[in-house]
Amino acid sequence: MSLKQKDNEIFRLIQKERKRREEGLEMIPSENHTSPAVLEALASILNDKYAEGYPKKRYYGGCEVVDDVERICQERAQKIFQVPYVNVQPYSGSPANHAVYFAVLEPGDKVMGMDLLVGGHLTHGAKVNFSGRYYKSFSYGVTKETGDIDYGKFSKEVLKEKPKLIWVGTTAYPRKLDWKKFRQISDSVKAYLAADIAHIAGLVIAGVHPSPVPYVDIVTTTTHKTLRGPRGGMIMVTQRGIKKDKDLTSKIDKAVFPGLQGGPHEHQIAGIAVCLKEAQKKEYLSYGQQIVLNSKCLAQELMNHGFDLVTKGTDNHLMVVDLRNKKISGKEAQNLLDKAGITVNKNTVPFDPNPPYNPSGIRLGTPAVTTRGMKEKEMKKIALWIKRVIEDKDYSKVNREVKKLCREFPIP
Repeated sequence: MSLKQKDNEIFRLIQKERKRREEGLEMIPSENHTSPAVLEALASILNDKYAEGYPKKRYYGGCEVVDDVERICQERAQKIFQVPYVNVQPYSGSPANHAVYFAVLEPGDKVMGMDLLVGGHLTHGAKVNFSGRYYKSFSYGVTKETGDIDYGKFSKEVLKEKPKLIWVGTTAYPRKLDWKKFRQISDSVKAYLAADIAHIAGLVIAGVHPSPVPYVDIVTTTTHKTLRGPRGGMIMVTQRGIKKDKDLTSKIDKAVFPGLQGGPHEHQIAGIAVCLKEAQKKEYLSYGQQIVLNSKCLAQELMNHGFDLVTKGTDNHLMVVDLRNKKISGKEAQNLLDKAGITVNKNTVPFDPNPPYNPSGIRLGTPAVTTRGMKEKEMKKIALWIKRVIEDKDYSKVNREVKKLCREFPIP
Protein backbone atom coordinates (compact mmCIF):
# COMPACT_ATOMS: atom_id res chain seq x y z
CA MET A 1 0.00 0.00 0.00
CA SER A 2 1.44 3.40 -1.00
CA LEU A 3 2.01 6.35 1.31
CA LYS A 4 -0.85 8.18 -0.41
CA GLN A 5 -3.19 5.30 0.35
CA LYS A 6 -1.82 4.68 3.85
CA ASP A 7 -1.52 8.26 5.10
CA ASN A 8 -2.83 10.84 2.67
CA GLU A 9 -2.33 13.66 5.18
CA ILE A 10 1.45 13.18 5.31
CA PHE A 11 1.55 12.44 1.59
CA ARG A 12 -0.09 15.78 0.83
CA LEU A 13 2.35 17.65 3.07
CA ILE A 14 5.31 16.05 1.34
CA GLN A 15 3.87 17.03 -2.03
CA LYS A 16 3.32 20.55 -0.73
CA GLU A 17 6.97 20.77 0.30
CA ARG A 18 8.03 19.40 -3.09
CA LYS A 19 5.98 22.11 -4.80
CA ARG A 20 7.51 24.81 -2.57
CA ARG A 21 11.01 23.70 -3.52
CA GLU A 22 10.29 23.29 -7.20
CA GLU A 23 8.74 26.76 -7.47
CA GLY A 24 11.19 28.61 -5.22
CA LEU A 25 14.88 29.35 -4.79
CA GLU A 26 16.55 27.65 -1.84
CA MET A 27 19.21 30.18 -0.85
CA ILE A 28 19.97 29.01 2.70
CA PRO A 29 23.64 27.97 2.35
CA SER A 30 23.29 24.87 4.52
CA GLU A 31 20.57 23.41 2.27
CA ASN A 32 20.78 21.58 -1.03
CA HIS A 33 18.93 19.16 -3.30
CA THR A 34 19.95 15.52 -2.93
CA SER A 35 19.94 13.23 -5.93
CA PRO A 36 17.21 10.63 -6.54
CA ALA A 37 19.86 7.93 -6.03
CA VAL A 38 20.66 9.20 -2.53
CA LEU A 39 16.96 9.40 -1.68
CA GLU A 40 16.48 5.86 -2.97
CA ALA A 41 19.19 4.58 -0.62
CA LEU A 42 17.61 6.45 2.29
CA ALA A 43 14.24 4.85 1.60
CA SER A 44 15.69 1.34 1.33
CA ILE A 45 15.16 -1.69 3.58
CA LEU A 46 18.52 -0.92 5.20
CA ASN A 47 16.38 1.31 7.43
CA ASP A 48 15.19 -1.84 9.21
CA LYS A 49 18.57 -3.27 10.24
CA TYR A 50 20.12 -2.86 13.67
CA ALA A 51 23.92 -3.03 13.56
CA GLU A 52 25.37 -1.88 16.87
CA GLY A 53 29.14 -1.96 16.77
CA TYR A 54 31.42 -1.72 13.76
CA PRO A 55 32.02 -3.86 10.63
CA LYS A 56 33.05 -7.39 11.65
CA LYS A 57 32.52 -6.40 15.31
CA ARG A 58 28.74 -6.24 15.65
CA TYR A 59 26.50 -7.13 18.59
CA TYR A 60 23.74 -8.33 16.24
CA GLY A 61 23.60 -11.13 13.69
CA GLY A 62 22.75 -10.70 10.03
CA CYS A 63 25.13 -7.79 9.47
CA GLU A 64 27.16 -9.18 6.57
CA VAL A 65 25.52 -6.88 4.02
CA VAL A 66 25.52 -3.71 6.10
CA ASP A 67 29.16 -4.39 6.98
CA ASP A 68 29.96 -4.08 3.28
CA VAL A 69 27.83 -0.93 2.95
CA GLU A 70 29.62 0.77 5.85
CA ARG A 71 33.05 -0.38 4.71
CA ILE A 72 32.49 1.02 1.20
CA CYS A 73 31.33 4.32 2.67
CA GLN A 74 34.45 4.53 4.85
CA GLU A 75 36.78 3.72 1.97
CA ARG A 76 35.20 6.33 -0.30
CA ALA A 77 35.51 8.99 2.39
CA GLN A 78 39.13 8.05 3.09
CA LYS A 79 39.97 8.34 -0.58
CA ILE A 80 38.15 11.55 -1.33
CA PHE A 81 39.42 13.44 1.75
CA GLN A 82 42.83 11.69 1.80
CA VAL A 83 42.69 10.61 5.43
CA PRO A 84 43.66 7.29 7.04
CA TYR A 85 40.57 6.94 9.24
CA VAL A 86 36.86 7.79 9.03
CA ASN A 87 33.92 7.04 11.28
CA VAL A 88 30.69 7.36 9.26
CA GLN A 89 28.22 6.51 12.02
CA PRO A 90 27.40 9.93 13.59
CA TYR A 91 23.74 10.76 13.10
CA SER A 92 24.60 14.34 12.09
CA GLY A 93 27.16 17.10 12.52
CA SER A 94 26.40 18.06 16.12
CA PRO A 95 26.60 14.43 17.36
CA ALA A 96 29.90 14.10 15.48
CA ASN A 97 31.28 17.13 17.29
CA HIS A 98 29.93 15.83 20.60
CA ALA A 99 31.87 12.62 20.03
CA VAL A 100 35.10 14.57 19.59
CA TYR A 101 34.61 16.17 23.02
CA PHE A 102 33.84 12.78 24.51
CA ALA A 103 36.97 11.30 22.95
CA VAL A 104 39.64 13.84 23.85
CA LEU A 105 38.34 15.87 26.82
CA GLU A 106 37.09 15.46 30.35
CA PRO A 107 34.21 17.61 31.66
CA GLY A 108 35.61 20.95 32.72
CA ASP A 109 38.50 20.96 30.24
CA LYS A 110 39.06 24.13 28.25
CA VAL A 111 37.87 24.48 24.65
CA MET A 112 37.94 27.36 22.18
CA GLY A 113 35.89 28.02 19.07
CA MET A 114 34.58 30.88 16.98
CA ASP A 115 31.94 33.03 18.67
CA LEU A 116 28.46 31.94 17.58
CA LEU A 117 27.33 35.54 17.06
CA VAL A 118 30.03 36.28 14.49
CA GLY A 119 29.71 33.06 12.49
CA GLY A 120 30.68 30.11 14.70
CA HIS A 121 28.66 27.00 15.57
CA LEU A 122 26.67 26.08 18.67
CA THR A 123 28.82 23.01 19.34
CA HIS A 124 32.08 24.99 19.38
CA GLY A 125 31.54 26.26 22.91
CA ALA A 126 28.34 28.32 22.90
CA LYS A 127 27.10 28.80 26.46
CA VAL A 128 23.58 27.57 25.62
CA ASN A 129 24.97 24.31 24.20
CA PHE A 130 26.40 21.22 25.92
CA SER A 131 29.84 22.34 24.71
CA GLY A 132 29.59 25.50 26.77
CA ARG A 133 27.85 23.94 29.78
CA TYR A 134 30.10 20.95 30.42
CA TYR A 135 33.41 22.45 29.27
CA LYS A 136 35.14 25.75 30.01
CA SER A 137 34.68 27.49 26.71
CA PHE A 138 36.32 30.58 25.29
CA SER A 139 35.69 32.17 21.92
CA TYR A 140 37.59 34.02 19.22
CA GLY A 141 36.05 36.54 16.88
CA VAL A 142 36.53 38.97 14.04
CA THR A 143 37.80 42.50 13.67
CA LYS A 144 35.26 45.30 13.72
CA GLU A 145 36.95 47.03 10.79
CA THR A 146 36.93 44.19 8.24
CA GLY A 147 34.89 41.31 9.69
CA ASP A 148 37.87 38.97 9.15
CA ILE A 149 39.06 36.56 11.86
CA ASP A 150 41.25 38.42 14.36
CA TYR A 151 44.18 35.97 14.41
CA GLY A 152 46.32 38.25 16.57
CA LYS A 153 43.79 38.52 19.37
CA PHE A 154 42.98 34.84 19.04
CA SER A 155 46.64 33.88 19.45
CA LYS A 156 46.94 35.93 22.64
CA GLU A 157 43.77 34.38 24.06
CA VAL A 158 45.06 30.87 23.34
CA LEU A 159 48.32 31.55 25.15
CA LYS A 160 46.38 32.97 28.08
CA GLU A 161 43.74 30.24 28.47
CA LYS A 162 45.64 27.21 27.08
CA PRO A 163 42.64 25.26 25.75
CA LYS A 164 43.00 21.53 25.24
CA LEU A 165 40.82 21.56 22.11
CA ILE A 166 40.51 24.28 19.46
CA TRP A 167 37.72 24.24 16.87
CA VAL A 168 38.07 25.82 13.45
CA GLY A 169 34.75 25.94 11.68
CA THR A 170 32.03 28.38 10.79
CA THR A 171 28.40 28.67 9.79
CA ALA A 172 28.32 32.27 8.58
CA TYR A 173 31.86 33.28 7.67
CA PRO A 174 32.40 34.12 3.98
CA ARG A 175 36.19 33.88 3.78
CA LYS A 176 38.75 31.09 3.45
CA LEU A 177 40.24 29.70 6.63
CA ASP A 178 44.00 29.85 7.18
CA TRP A 179 44.63 26.32 8.42
CA LYS A 180 48.39 26.82 8.68
CA LYS A 181 47.97 29.83 10.96
CA PHE A 182 45.53 27.93 13.17
CA ARG A 183 48.03 25.08 13.37
CA GLN A 184 50.81 27.38 14.50
CA ILE A 185 48.58 28.91 17.17
CA SER A 186 47.36 25.53 18.46
CA ASP A 187 50.92 24.20 18.56
CA SER A 188 51.84 27.01 20.94
CA VAL A 189 49.81 25.23 23.66
CA LYS A 190 49.87 21.67 22.19
CA ALA A 191 46.09 21.65 21.79
CA TYR A 192 44.09 19.24 19.68
CA LEU A 193 43.08 21.08 16.50
CA ALA A 194 39.71 20.09 15.02
CA ALA A 195 38.31 21.36 11.73
CA ASP A 196 34.54 21.38 11.31
CA ILE A 197 34.10 21.57 7.54
CA ALA A 198 30.35 20.94 7.51
CA HIS A 199 29.74 23.94 5.27
CA ILE A 200 32.75 23.67 2.98
CA ALA A 201 33.30 19.91 2.56
CA GLY A 202 32.17 20.01 -1.07
CA LEU A 203 34.35 23.04 -1.77
CA VAL A 204 37.37 21.24 -0.31
CA ILE A 205 36.71 18.26 -2.59
CA ALA A 206 36.39 20.57 -5.59
CA GLY A 207 39.67 22.32 -4.72
CA VAL A 208 38.12 25.77 -4.28
CA HIS A 209 38.83 25.87 -0.55
CA PRO A 210 42.10 24.65 1.01
CA SER A 211 41.89 21.28 2.76
CA PRO A 212 42.49 21.24 6.51
CA VAL A 213 43.83 17.68 6.42
CA PRO A 214 47.58 18.51 6.35
CA TYR A 215 47.25 20.82 9.36
CA VAL A 216 44.64 19.50 11.80
CA ASP A 217 44.26 16.42 14.00
CA ILE A 218 40.55 15.79 13.54
CA VAL A 219 38.04 16.72 10.83
CA THR A 220 34.28 16.59 11.29
CA THR A 221 31.62 17.27 8.70
CA THR A 222 27.99 16.93 7.89
CA THR A 223 27.17 15.08 4.69
CA HIS A 224 24.55 17.42 3.25
CA LYS A 225 25.18 21.13 2.57
CA THR A 226 27.81 21.46 -0.20
CA LEU A 227 28.51 17.70 -0.11
CA ARG A 228 24.92 17.22 -1.33
CA GLY A 229 24.19 13.97 0.46
CA PRO A 230 21.71 12.91 3.15
CA ARG A 231 21.69 14.54 6.56
CA GLY A 232 24.48 12.75 8.43
CA GLY A 233 27.93 13.21 9.91
CA MET A 234 31.48 11.91 9.70
CA ILE A 235 34.60 12.13 11.87
CA MET A 236 38.03 11.84 10.30
CA VAL A 237 41.41 11.50 11.97
CA THR A 238 44.43 12.69 10.00
CA GLN A 239 47.92 11.24 9.90
CA ARG A 240 48.98 14.18 12.05
CA GLY A 241 46.28 13.29 14.57
CA ILE A 242 47.39 9.67 14.77
CA LYS A 243 50.99 10.79 15.25
CA LYS A 244 49.87 13.10 18.07
CA ASP A 245 47.76 10.42 19.78
CA LYS A 246 48.18 6.82 18.65
CA ASP A 247 44.90 5.86 20.35
CA LEU A 248 42.88 8.67 18.79
CA THR A 249 41.01 6.52 16.28
CA SER A 250 40.01 4.07 19.00
CA LYS A 251 38.91 6.94 21.24
CA ILE A 252 36.70 8.33 18.45
CA ASP A 253 35.12 4.93 17.77
CA LYS A 254 34.37 4.37 21.45
CA ALA A 255 32.98 7.89 21.81
CA VAL A 256 30.49 7.34 18.98
CA PHE A 257 29.56 3.84 20.11
CA PRO A 258 28.90 2.96 22.87
CA GLY A 259 29.66 6.44 24.23
CA LEU A 260 26.91 8.48 22.59
CA GLN A 261 24.91 6.39 20.14
CA GLY A 262 23.31 3.02 19.73
CA GLY A 263 22.83 1.34 16.38
CA PRO A 264 24.02 3.29 13.33
CA HIS A 265 21.52 4.28 10.64
CA GLU A 266 22.74 2.04 7.84
CA HIS A 267 20.26 3.43 5.29
CA GLN A 268 21.75 6.85 5.98
CA ILE A 269 25.29 5.48 5.64
CA ALA A 270 24.29 3.97 2.30
CA GLY A 271 23.06 7.39 1.18
CA ILE A 272 26.37 8.94 2.28
CA ALA A 273 28.24 6.31 0.26
CA VAL A 274 26.20 7.22 -2.82
CA CYS A 275 26.88 10.95 -2.45
CA LEU A 276 30.61 10.26 -1.99
CA LYS A 277 30.63 8.30 -5.25
CA GLU A 278 28.86 11.20 -6.95
CA ALA A 279 31.49 13.56 -5.52
CA GLN A 280 34.28 11.59 -7.23
CA LYS A 281 33.03 12.50 -10.70
CA LYS A 282 34.33 15.37 -12.83
CA GLU A 283 30.85 16.90 -12.92
CA TYR A 284 30.98 17.35 -9.17
CA LEU A 285 34.27 19.23 -9.34
CA SER A 286 32.71 21.60 -11.87
CA TYR A 287 29.70 21.92 -9.59
CA GLY A 288 31.85 22.93 -6.61
CA GLN A 289 33.71 25.48 -8.67
CA GLN A 290 30.46 26.95 -10.00
CA ILE A 291 29.10 27.34 -6.45
CA VAL A 292 31.92 29.78 -5.71
CA LEU A 293 31.64 31.57 -9.06
CA ASN A 294 27.93 32.05 -8.43
CA SER A 295 28.50 33.17 -4.87
CA LYS A 296 31.09 35.78 -5.87
CA CYS A 297 28.84 37.07 -8.64
CA LEU A 298 25.79 37.29 -6.38
CA ALA A 299 27.80 39.08 -3.68
CA GLN A 300 29.18 41.63 -6.13
CA GLU A 301 25.76 42.30 -7.65
CA LEU A 302 24.21 42.82 -4.22
CA MET A 303 26.94 45.32 -3.38
CA ASN A 304 26.33 47.02 -6.73
CA HIS A 305 22.71 47.43 -5.58
CA GLY A 306 23.83 49.14 -2.38
CA PHE A 307 23.79 46.21 0.02
CA ASP A 308 26.42 46.06 2.76
CA LEU A 309 28.10 42.63 2.92
CA VAL A 310 30.11 41.39 5.89
CA THR A 311 33.81 41.31 4.83
CA LYS A 312 32.74 43.12 1.63
CA GLY A 313 32.35 39.91 -0.35
CA THR A 314 32.92 36.17 -0.20
CA ASP A 315 35.43 33.42 -0.96
CA ASN A 316 33.06 30.52 -0.55
CA HIS A 317 29.41 29.49 -0.94
CA LEU A 318 27.76 32.06 1.30
CA MET A 319 27.46 35.70 2.21
CA VAL A 320 26.04 37.66 5.14
CA VAL A 321 24.17 40.86 4.32
CA ASP A 322 24.03 43.65 6.91
CA LEU A 323 20.65 45.31 6.30
CA ARG A 324 20.94 48.24 8.67
CA ASN A 325 21.53 50.67 5.80
CA LYS A 326 18.30 49.40 4.23
CA LYS A 327 16.30 50.18 7.38
CA ILE A 328 14.91 46.66 7.66
CA SER A 329 15.63 43.79 10.07
CA GLY A 330 16.80 40.35 9.04
CA LYS A 331 13.55 38.82 10.21
CA GLU A 332 11.46 41.23 8.13
CA ALA A 333 13.66 40.64 5.09
CA GLN A 334 13.42 36.86 5.49
CA ASN A 335 9.63 37.03 5.62
CA LEU A 336 9.36 39.31 2.59
CA LEU A 337 11.71 37.14 0.55
CA ASP A 338 9.72 34.06 1.56
CA LYS A 339 6.67 35.64 -0.07
CA ALA A 340 8.71 36.09 -3.22
CA GLY A 341 9.80 32.44 -3.24
CA ILE A 342 13.39 33.21 -2.21
CA THR A 343 14.33 31.30 0.95
CA VAL A 344 17.08 32.81 3.12
CA ASN A 345 17.61 32.90 6.88
CA LYS A 346 17.82 35.83 9.27
CA ASN A 347 21.31 36.06 10.76
CA THR A 348 23.33 38.13 13.18
CA VAL A 349 26.11 40.33 11.84
CA PRO A 350 29.35 40.95 13.74
CA PHE A 351 28.79 43.25 16.72
CA ASP A 352 25.04 43.20 16.01
CA PRO A 353 23.09 45.62 18.24
CA ASN A 354 19.95 43.52 17.74
CA PRO A 355 19.09 40.16 19.41
CA PRO A 356 19.61 36.85 17.52
CA TYR A 357 15.87 36.29 17.04
CA ASN A 358 15.50 39.60 15.25
CA PRO A 359 19.01 40.28 13.94
CA SER A 360 20.31 42.89 11.53
CA GLY A 361 21.23 40.58 8.69
CA ILE A 362 20.41 37.68 6.44
CA ARG A 363 22.54 34.75 5.32
CA LEU A 364 22.28 33.32 1.84
CA GLY A 365 24.27 31.08 -0.46
CA THR A 366 24.41 29.29 -3.78
CA PRO A 367 24.75 25.47 -3.34
CA ALA A 368 21.10 24.60 -4.11
CA VAL A 369 20.58 26.99 -7.01
CA THR A 370 23.87 25.77 -8.51
CA THR A 371 22.58 22.19 -8.27
CA ARG A 372 19.69 23.32 -10.49
CA GLY A 373 22.21 24.46 -13.13
CA MET A 374 22.02 28.20 -12.56
CA LYS A 375 25.07 30.34 -13.30
CA GLU A 376 26.20 33.96 -13.16
CA LYS A 377 23.43 35.23 -15.44
CA GLU A 378 20.81 33.93 -13.01
CA MET A 379 22.69 35.33 -9.99
CA LYS A 380 22.34 38.81 -11.44
CA LYS A 381 18.58 38.31 -11.72
CA ILE A 382 18.38 37.02 -8.15
CA ALA A 383 20.33 40.01 -6.80
CA LEU A 384 17.96 42.41 -8.56
CA TRP A 385 14.93 40.52 -7.22
CA ILE A 386 16.29 40.76 -3.67
CA LYS A 387 16.70 44.51 -4.14
CA ARG A 388 13.14 44.87 -5.45
CA VAL A 389 11.67 42.84 -2.61
CA ILE A 390 13.57 44.56 0.19
CA GLU A 391 13.47 48.12 -1.14
CA ASP A 392 10.17 48.21 -3.03
CA LYS A 393 8.23 45.34 -1.36
CA ASP A 394 7.59 44.06 -4.88
CA TYR A 395 7.29 40.42 -3.77
CA SER A 396 4.16 39.40 -5.74
CA LYS A 397 5.60 40.25 -9.15
CA VAL A 398 9.02 38.86 -8.18
CA ASN A 399 7.38 35.61 -7.12
CA ARG A 400 5.92 35.15 -10.58
CA GLU A 401 9.35 35.77 -12.11
CA VAL A 402 10.98 33.35 -9.67
CA LYS A 403 8.51 30.61 -10.62
CA LYS A 404 9.24 31.19 -14.29
CA LEU A 405 12.99 30.85 -13.71
CA CYS A 406 12.50 27.70 -11.65
CA ARG A 407 10.58 26.08 -14.50
CA GLU A 408 13.61 26.72 -16.70
CA PHE A 409 15.92 25.10 -14.13
CA PRO A 410 14.06 22.11 -12.62
CA ILE A 411 15.50 20.29 -9.64
CA PRO A 412 17.53 17.35 -11.04
